[in-house]
Amino acid sequence: MTPRPQSSGKSQLACFGEILLRLSAPRRQMLSTAQALDIHHGGAEANVAVALARLGHRTRLVSALPDGPLGDGAITFFRGHGVDIAAIGRAPGRMGLYFLSQGASLRPSDIVYDRADSLFALMPPESWDWPALFNGCGWLHLSGITPALGPGPAQAALAAARAAKSAGMRISFDGNYRARLWESWDSDPRAVLQELVSHADLFFGNYRDIALLLDRPFSGEGPTRRREAAEAAFAAFPNLQRIASTARHVEHVDCHRIAARIDTWDGATQTEEVRVPGIVDRIGGGDAFAAGLLHGLLAGRDDEQAVHSGLALTCLKHSLPGDAATFGQQDIDAFLAGGLDVRR
Repeated sequence: MTPRPQSSGKSQLACFGEILLRLSAPRRQMLSTAQALDIHHGGAEANVAVALARLGHRTRLVSALPDGPLGDGAITFFRGHGVDIAAIGRAPGRMGLYFLSQGASLRPSDIVYDRADSLFALMPPESWDWPALFNGCGWLHLSGITPALGPGPAQAALAAARAAKSAGMRISFDGNYRARLWESWDSDPRAVLQELVSHADLFFGNYRDIALLLDRPFSGEGPTRRREAAEAAFAAFPNLQRIASTARHVEHVDCHRIAARIDTWDGATQTEEVRVPGIVDRIGGGDAFAAGLLHGLLAGRDDEQAVHSGLALTCLKHSLPGDAATFGQQDIDAFLAGGLDVRR
């Protein structure tokens, strides 16, 4: 089933992970009372692939989709956004789903997963032909969601990281710790995540993610605590070059304040906090930050420009329904320039 992309120079960044179908209760209804559901395509790594493709980068999505109309719809969606879908395998099976109740007022959003025994989760780890799948790619993007799906996906994620590192690729890894997924099987998340981070050049995670990795707390508040955690991570994982994170303060469901940060061995770059009112959909905001920051780095910009690009894209994502940030460079430029009037 494993596809073999033919072009050696077509894609620049590979994203490995499960593609999901999201079913959302419309107009902020509760799932238990909704009479219809809105459909969106997503997945942590897939969202990054879409956002970067929309920003002009060559991205390849490495995944597996079931035969039939649900898989066909996903293929159409990702191809339509410019993602290279040649490394998406097809076979009989089921597609991973998740259901979303959008929060309102003092009620937070809630997610229900239905992704057990999906085609992707049941793929044998040895079925992925990494040299063929990564052919022509210089970066690999992974997240902690894939290894949380079960022992097979965990082995596959580790094998992907090892293969990418052996091929001289750079690796970005988003911690994305999902307790409900890890707790659904006899897992050892710390050991798996530690190895994945040990291969990474760029880690997306905050002090809580680092505390989980290192099994230790961090004291202090704000930037002091974040820097202490970053220094501990650099000491534990010498391959790391950058750690990127956001800090979110929730005023209420429809208004958050967000800041972003990059830590390096030599210091840190921190943005000012941006108030994001009138939130339409916050799902995928972290993936948008990862894509925006990677966009800056892939375009050869410095850390300050890259972290502002990541902040811009995550803030913009909150204005858009669905999982993926489908914006262009002009949208980032307008956001950074403070332009909120109608563009004519």
